[in-house]
Amino acid sequence: MTRFLPVWVGTRRQGGTPTAAIGSILAVLLISGCSAGADAAPSGGSFDFVAPGGRTDIVYDPPETRGTIGELAGPDLMEEGKTTALADYDGKVVVINLWGQWCGPCRGEADDLEEAYEATRERGVQFLGINVRDPQKDKAQDFMVDNNVTYPSIYDPSMRTLIALGGNYPTSVIPSTLVLDRQHRVAAVFMRALLTEDLLPVVERVAAE
Repeated sequence: MTRFLPVWVGTRRQGGTPTAAIGSILAVLLISGCSAGADAAPSGGSFDFVAPGGRTDIVYDPPETRGTIGELAGPDLMEEGKTTALADYDGKVVVINLWGQWCGPCRGEADDLEEAYEATRERGVQFLGINVRDPQKDKAQDFMVDNNVTYPSIYDPSMRTLIALGGNYPTSVIPSTLVLDRQHRVAAVFMRALLTEDLLPVVERVAAE
């Protein structure tokens, strides 16, 4: 049986008002970040999002019970004509961050995510952003430059790529972050803005598995 372990290592809680309720078990989650809506349906993965007790920090253990997400790919935000995909990072731990330049908590966590990336990239860890609800691509690109974000992002204003996360994933919560192990199974989910000290120990532990 899968055990869900809370990670209570950070205090940052920022957010706005959700656009719609997605069920009582997720009601607490929707106040922890900026909100945006998207239709989602399963896309070939076995991951089924569960947040016991409405937790915002969830660790999925033991590893053999983790589910994989579906195929994830889309236009690269910074390189015209390039497609960036999760499959590009075979064998790597991948940290996926859902963000928008319009989202205050996303701006607040950008330097923390970059710091965690720089600290772990030599251990076979790749960060990958998914930029959502930004119809003006240049503004999203400016966000990357202004915040010195060096890892790639998929440009997805319609949020279509998020179907890879499964039908139960609360895509209304922005920012949110998923940590995938080297088999691209979901090892942890954070439904809030993060500090480096929130994320780094989890990524290091997964990378050491």
